[in-house]
Amino acid sequence: MNPDDALMPRLPIGDWIDAGIDWLKDNVSWLFDLFTTVMNFLVGNLTDLLLLAPALVMVVVFAAIALLVRSWKLSLATLIGFAIVLSMEQWETMMQTMALVLVATVFAVVIAVPLGILAAVSSTVSAIVKPVMDFMQTMPAFVYLIPAVTFFSIGVVPGIFSTIIFALPPGVRMTELGIRQVDGETVEAGEAFGATRGQILRGIQLPLAIPTIMAGVNQVIMLSLSMAVVAGMVGADGLGKEVVQAISTQNLPLGVEAGLGVVVLAVYLDRLTAALGSPGEYRGSLIALAQRTIAQRATTTI
Repeated sequence: MNPDDALMPRLPIGDWIDAGIDWLKDNVSWLFDLFTTVMNFLVGNLTDLLLLAPALVMVVVFAAIALLVRSWKLSLATLIGFAIVLSMEQWETMMQTMALVLVATVFAVVIAVPLGILAAVSSTVSAIVKPVMDFMQTMPAFVYLIPAVTFFSIGVVPGIFSTIIFALPPGVRMTELGIRQVDGETVEAGEAFGATRGQILRGIQLPLAIPTIMAGVNQVIMLSLSMAVVAGMVGADGLGKEVVQAISTQNLPLGVEAGLGVVVLAVYLDRLTAALGSPGEYRGSLIALAQRTIAQRATTTI
């Protein structure tokens, strides 16, 4: 017998978790079926929408979005990068990955932002949420695939489930941080004018916290993209599946091409969300140009 066994009895934590998962499968299987139906519908239809128009048309559309939101430089880089992906015949897989990332990001943000707001306004909620977020961030990404496959078998749904869980923490943390960093004197000024707590939150704290919250959304997207690649191991279609296939067959060209597709998509989404968080910093965008034109006309009129 191992001498350490006498000092510390073994805790069957893994067995307890396994029993809990079995209980969930037996008692709330309807919830997993509903999640499966919704995710298959959303991802499938979004993928079809992204692939509906010819690829060259969509490249121009994505470049136009970059020009509208950020700058002509990002627009040009988008044209070049997406054209390279198209020439590598990875366009369809990149759109599948984009659909997965966008759906997972929306669900993660819908959960993360309200939870972050609650944590910011309540010290009790914050004390509960912080260790949970620490646990979720430090847990290896591959571990999330195990319960996901147990609940949903293989395919895109376990990929989305694990991606949402993995990408959630930074959204919660950055939302709480952004609201807590709002200047106390500004909040006191709102209170002095008789604003309620809800009015201060909606009219002062949330608007001032938008850049920080958007930085959290940016991190959610980046983590979603990294996890979407890992989700290829459980059969989720997209660039991740191509990477897994390249590893299993030792196909270096396929791996490099799929990896480049991930890089192009990651840079595009990263730059867009950064610009959405601080639109005033990007004077080359069409939005900033329109704002300056309106301001100049208003000044001239006055």
